[in-house]
Amino acid sequence: MRKFFGTDGVRGTANIYPMTADMALRIGAAVGRYFRRETGGVHRVVIGKDTRLSGYMFENALTAGLTSTGMNVLLLGPVPTPAVGLMTRSMRADLGVMISASHNPAQDNGIKFFGPDGFKLSDQAEAEIEALIETGVEPAQAQNIGHAKRIDDARFRYGERVKSSLPRGIRLDGLKVVLDCANGAAHRTAPEVLWELGADVVPLGVAPNGNNINLGCGSTQPEAAAAAVVAHGADVGICLDGDADRVIMIDETGQVADGDQLMALLASRWAEAGSLTGKTLVATVMSNLGLERHLASQGLRLERTAVGDRYVVERMRAGGFNLGGEQSGHIVMSDHATTGDGLMAGLHMLAAMVETGRKASDLLTQFTPVPQLLQNLRFAEGKAPLEVASVQVAIKSAEVALAGKGRLLIRKSGTEALIRVMAECEDETLLNTVVGEVAAAVEAAAD
Repeated sequence: MRKFFGTDGVRGTANIYPMTADMALRIGAAVGRYFRRETGGVHRVVIGKDTRLSGYMFENALTAGLTSTGMNVLLLGPVPTPAVGLMTRSMRADLGVMISASHNPAQDNGIKFFGPDGFKLSDQAEAEIEALIETGVEPAQAQNIGHAKRIDDARFRYGERVKSSLPRGIRLDGLKVVLDCANGAAHRTAPEVLWELGADVVPLGVAPNGNNINLGCGSTQPEAAAAAVVAHGADVGICLDGDADRVIMIDETGQVADGDQLMALLASRWAEAGSLTGKTLVATVMSNLGLERHLASQGLRLERTAVGDRYVVERMRAGGFNLGGEQSGHIVMSDHATTGDGLMAGLHMLAAMVETGRKASDLLTQFTPVPQLLQNLRFAEGKAPLEVASVQVAIKSAEVALAGKGRLLIRKSGTEALIRVMAECEDETLLNTVVGEVAAAVEAAAD
């Protein structure tokens, strides 16, 4: 069991353990020592961040820890998470760091790591880094301390990379696009990229103040963008989250489409073009059963992983697959990126609209979802609801009731103090009953 790392790096409320400046310094020193080669040469790390006020604090603390072990730090400033994966590899860095709590509110923050190949770290690497955090590391000698330097063009480099993922010659002229940047890391890059490609952009969530990231906007709160699509008569809406590694799409009627529908569209198009490797889409256990059935009807396969885009990527790399993602909107196109990229996925949706001449509502209704119900249940610190006998009995009873009719998934969030209870079933009455009973048992054990 890892002590500090969750599903996606280290995350928590800023200035509360483990997300304190002191811990960030220790984490920086530990990961710097882990990645520093002892064979000489230049040791380099790139650091990006989103727009949270606490990002300044963690950026400075991580820089101090990293330079104390001899790592040279390149500060990218506010950039999307996929830009850090890109820059780590393109700048031949030993390590990439993204300071972000993704879709979480402004008071939270987190630290994500990328290896020299631009991919997120394995569980094994994180476990070894945790051991260094707890034991501490020997600092470099005075003459070997690293230095820090700001890189001013990171977002421009990233923007060019995103555009280059599209088919040559694609333009977005005539498309009106509502673009919600969640007051986050893509608030400048995303509107610039769409404008450069010819779109008529209606920007939302592009005025970050350090405290309004994901506040009433972005991929987890798309209501404002949906209303704007209808009000402006837009063709489509794109909602990014705080670090722009996930996307939720909105059609011209204001209907919200999740990552499953977008993955279904991309998988079908890529398969038709002969570019979907292994005729396989990789997604997590949270993806809807309707997606799996839709793919099967086309002779395609859905391979499921644990929740977390890095587990999707690990399976993609192991199997040689090039498309994967999550229902929540992480879309991974490994021919072009090393992690989920919301802006890139959104652009490929726009390209589909241009190439087919079809409306967003047509393209984003690839399959009819099996009724799915998800409840997120918060639990008190020190509690372990899933270990309580009454909860285990309720889960077993629900599994028996759903046998042959649907499926049940119970899991603890890797980023928040939440138990997620999800079930799918064609019989909505049964669906509501089993989820309600399990949720009631969890809530009773959570306080």
